[in-house]
Amino acid sequence: MYVQVPPEALFLLSLMDRAALRAQLAALDLSLRPEETSARDRMCALLSENPDCFQRTAFPAHFTGSALVVNADGSRVLLHHHRKLDRWLQFGGHCEGDEDILRVARREALEESGIQGLIVASGRPFDLDIHEIPAHSGDPVHFHYDVRFMLIAPESAVPVISQESDGLRWFTAAELTALPLDESLRRMIRKWQSIVARRAH
Repeated sequence: MYVQVPPEALFLLSLMDRAALRAQLAALDLSLRPEETSARDRMCALLSENPDCFQRTAFPAHFTGSALVVNADGSRVLLHHHRKLDRWLQFGGHCEGDEDILRVARREALEESGIQGLIVASGRPFDLDIHEIPAHSGDPVHFHYDVRFMLIAPESAVPVISQESDGLRWFTAAELTALPLDESLRRMIRKWQSIVARRAH
């Protein structure tokens, strides 16, 4: 259903740094997703203003990377039930200084899903979101500047629950409508459904 990114393209993607990310964000066509324009502008500004923006200790904002994982035929989405936050989420986490945001998203998806060989659907960000994180564990209230991608699980993929989760499950679009998901995740799900619908025709 999806086109796998060729190895030579993955090599180029692995060279991503803040300058490449800024250029990629600036070049994104958001004409069909105008609600993300403000997030894109704020992300570009953070890249220019804060040299430590890929560190989790950078306040009041820092980058994170996440991924929506779909199965091989595109019919289901894999989410994990976050143990601490007590809600269903896509996979993702802090950059820990890594400026290659796609590599961060792939790393976090592997760690939290246990699925080897996740395929990059597109090297372009699938979604841009900025959300507030409450004060906790000595950290002040701050913002996650989350750059999101879509990854495809191989046909034989068997998910494995990580220590961060107390649940891991494949969902159809119909099943997802009954879940109390945040609006940004619902936005990604709508995009996924739109892709599936286009591929079906």
